[in-house]
Amino acid sequence: MTNTLITGGTGKTGSRIARKLGAQARVGSRQGLPAFDWEDRSTWQPALEGMDAAYLSYFPDLAVPGAAEIVGAFAELAASQGTKRLVLLSGRGEEGAEYAERAVQESGADWTILRASWFNQNFSEGYLLEPVLEGTVALPAGDTPEPFVDADDIADVAVAALTDDRHIGEVYELTGPRLLTFAEVTAEIAKASGRDVRFQQITFEEFASPEIPGDVLELLKYLFTEVLDGRNASLADGVQRALGRAPRDFTDYARETAARGVWEA
Repeated sequence: MTNTLITGGTGKTGSRIARKLGAQARVGSRQGLPAFDWEDRSTWQPALEGMDAAYLSYFPDLAVPGAAEIVGAFAELAASQGTKRLVLLSGRGEEGAEYAERAVQESGADWTILRASWFNQNFSEGYLLEPVLEGTVALPAGDTPEPFVDADDIADVAVAALTDDRHIGEVYELTGPRLLTFAEVTAEIAKASGRDVRFQQITFEEFASPEIPGDVLELLKYLFTEVLDGRNASLADGVQRALGRAPRDFTDYARETAARGVWEA
């Protein structure tokens, strides 16, 4: 039996991994018992106690300044006290995230890296749900396509990496099976939900809001103006290599999400 700490255990991927692992999982969150907080190092050791493996999902993003140092320090602590299997959720095409990857790789633990593209679930469980419900998804994104990946696929790969030695030392780039623009994604949601949902391209200046904290705004600017510059406009085979099956298609995600009533006004 592998006891596993799931950092970000209430998030999109972490909550799914925790459900799949069941009693073997310890949900790492500020409300957890014991509590876990990336910004409070005094919580790290109690959360790691008795854990054989850990899933590392850093909030808000590995691209933010200081993230690599924090993740590296946590990985070294984990390895030193016996948590030898680490699986890091990373970002595809994010240079800042690669610093955190190297920190985990140099920690002395057995590691697996999951480089994920944009999540399908951002439109149903994240910050894009409200715009979908309002009928207009206005973003500073053009015609550059993205291979949107499903959070359930990420969770399945993570569970495999946490429990099977054959994934040690692997870097998996996780994408969906198709390249889709934001306009095409919005059209898929409209078709599945039967609602009038449209995409509107805007500038980043129009997107920026005074209510968004400065550090979050800088992160969003990086994601929309750099990561969406076409560097990720290609498919990868990480899901197939890790699981031996094709990744979930956005159409299936949209159909199932609509059937659950998530996008009902």
